[in-house]
Amino acid sequence: MNKFKLLIFVIFTVNQSCTTQANKVNGVSFVASGEAINDKNITPLVKLNANYAAIMPFGYIKSLEYPQIAFNTERQWFGESKAGVKQYIQELNKKNIKIMLKPQIWVWHGEFTGYIEMKNETDWTILENSYSKFILEYAKLAQDIKADMFCVGTELEKFITNRPSYWVQLISKIKTVYKGKLTYAANWDEFKRTPLWEDLDYIGIDAYFPVNDSKTPTLNACLAGWKTHKLVISEISKKYNKPVLFTEFGYRSVDYSGKEPWKSDRSMNQVNLEAQTNTTKALFETFWKEDWFAGGFVWKWFHNYEASGGHNNSRFTPQNKPVETVIRQYYSKKWTK
Repeated sequence: MNKFKLLIFVIFTVNQSCTTQANKVNGVSFVASGEAINDKNITPLVKLNANYAAIMPFGYIKSLEYPQIAFNTERQWFGESKAGVKQYIQELNKKNIKIMLKPQIWVWHGEFTGYIEMKNETDWTILENSYSKFILEYAKLAQDIKADMFCVGTELEKFITNRPSYWVQLISKIKTVYKGKLTYAANWDEFKRTPLWEDLDYIGIDAYFPVNDSKTPTLNACLAGWKTHKLVISEISKKYNKPVLFTEFGYRSVDYSGKEPWKSDRSMNQVNLEAQTNTTKALFETFWKEDWFAGGFVWKWFHNYEASGGHNNSRFTPQNKPVETVIRQYYSKKWTK
């Protein structure tokens, strides 16, 4: 290789590395509402330096053992429906915010979707047919509106464990109608066992990993709490040669926020803004600089910014809390080595 070609090669390699680092998915999980959105609802996302939004239409089932999924009905909120999804995406695209379309299932009374499991073959078949109809309709919509990513499912471990061949066939069908990037949103304690990564573009994780048991965990304590988890996550990324995407991440502004971050129990209501800030900083410091890490979607962001979150709010949203400034700062960084 002559000196000129070597120089071009070096410049290309450096630029590729910088591009990989800089183009993180700096996303929000955009909560559906009962009304259409407009520029006013999206401006706060632009100010956050977000470049992606997860749009989440919902399907509903009556219980963990019920096989029929109801979706796109007149009883749903506008933002949960097909028409609402299209309107949200059109408005977000006007501000150059990219889209991950992430259809999800809601079980009556909020029971955990990972436990959905049928009792007999007949019901499994009904569930498969119902889920296919649900997910393929939104896969076609994702193609029509040119969504940058599509999530084939969220936290459905028992469904996948019991019916792995169905999921392989389903992903194959999705690829016939949608040509963008695919992921699955595995629960934080599920992703190591998920058999789907070979067929997808990203290893998707809803990243509610426990990192510290303290009432108000320090940044350093949370960084230490991530070490073991990070090692396992990076090994899975290396095993499949796929980047990791946090399909959801975030912490409540509440005492013990790093202990069991997946909990949304309303009895936990002691506001602790420092705990939310420290846990969030630790997550960014641990992952956003890594080449194998693609980025993620903070949970969760509401359309009515002025009325959301605030210093007396103990829920997940970062809106109008100190942690919003933290996210804005990290979302503005160019991650180069």
